[in-house]
Amino acid sequence: MSTHVKRAFTYRFCPTDAQAAGLSRTFGCVRKVYTKALAARTQAWVTRQERVNYHQTSAMLTAWKKTGEPAYLNEVSSVPLQQTLRHLQTAFTHFFGKRARYPRFESRKKSRRSAEYTTSAFRFRDGKLTLAKMTEPLAVVWSRPLPEGAKPSTVTVSQDAAGRWSVSLLCGDPSVQPLPATGQAVGVDVGLEHLLTLSTGEKIANPRHERRDRAALARQQRRLAKKEKGSANRARARLKVAKIHARIADRRRDTLHRLTTRLVRENQTIVIEDLAVRNMVKNRKLARAISDAAWGDFRSMLECKAQWYGREVIAVERWFPSSRLCSACGTLRDAMPLNVRTWTCDCATTHDRDVNAAHSLLAAGLTVTVCGAGVRPQRSTPDGQSATKQKPSRREP
Repeated sequence: MSTHVKRAFTYRFCPTDAQAAGLSRTFGCVRKVYTKALAARTQAWVTRQERVNYHQTSAMLTAWKKTGEPAYLNEVSSVPLQQTLRHLQTAFTHFFGKRARYPRFESRKKSRRSAEYTTSAFRFRDGKLTLAKMTEPLAVVWSRPLPEGAKPSTVTVSQDAAGRWSVSLLCGDPSVQPLPATGQAVGVDVGLEHLLTLSTGEKIANPRHERRDRAALARQQRRLAKKEKGSANRARARLKVAKIHARIADRRRDTLHRLTTRLVRENQTIVIEDLAVRNMVKNRKLARAISDAAWGDFRSMLECKAQWYGREVIAVERWFPSSRLCSACGTLRDAMPLNVRTWTCDCATTHDRDVNAAHSLLAAGLTVTVCGAGVRPQRSTPDGQSATKQKPSRREP
């Protein structure tokens, strides 16, 4: 199992002026090819009901390079351009499989720009990474070593809205091994006052990363709004706003990584609730707090690490009344307003709302593991494999 696990190791680097100009040109060409190919496929379907595949768009790319306005595509490596056509093909495959929305056009103002290189377009030797069309290696800050003997299969270079350059190397990691079985199971209830509440009774505080920088962010956004569009002052103000957003996102990601790693190491089975986060953020009063809590990212990280290390994640259906169900006697209350944090059941048991929900989720998750109903299996990873074996519920799309 471990030899087949693919991991992306991301590092910062500082390009020279020539490298930055070349990469920026590559990013622009990648966006141009993606947009033109998407427009061609859309037009073919709308006018002729014809599905255009990757091979046909690849032939279009060859023609674009020879004639017409986008002849500058010859100035960059052809590999990132081919890769973006493959990504577009994947997007259409997911769309026709009813797993995603219709692919959208990429904006010039996209916050993150990237280009992907395969093995034929980069050289990695003696800890030095050199990309195609470049004469000198990138000045990568190797903050942690790659797995011994690792050979990257793809390299993705990106620049975020804050202007930070990153390179991500995808390679096999033989160090990923299934953890020893613990026999422990835990129910996890997510919230806003407390980020996580465990069935053990432990409550993990919500760090509210966005709130810590809200005043500074609002101040910089007001300054940005006063700058003239297209001016150098506006570009500098936009960069300051982006850096604050990046700082918030980094802290949030670090917190979630620590929590998910701990849960996977300590427990064999983890039961969570299958929340419809995309619908929940439509609540204007709670949208900011829910987005800052990043429940969707928490679940994605948890499922990915569970699959790596031989753990099981069970997602109980979203309509399960975990807060209204007494975990002691099974009595179901008719209503439970959000302002009710503690309540006493008819069996004289006093419950903390969140702890009781975690207990109820754990019991439901362990029950449906046997019965095979009312639970969603762990979501599939890009390689098409899932770490759980439960049958999907009737609500599974």
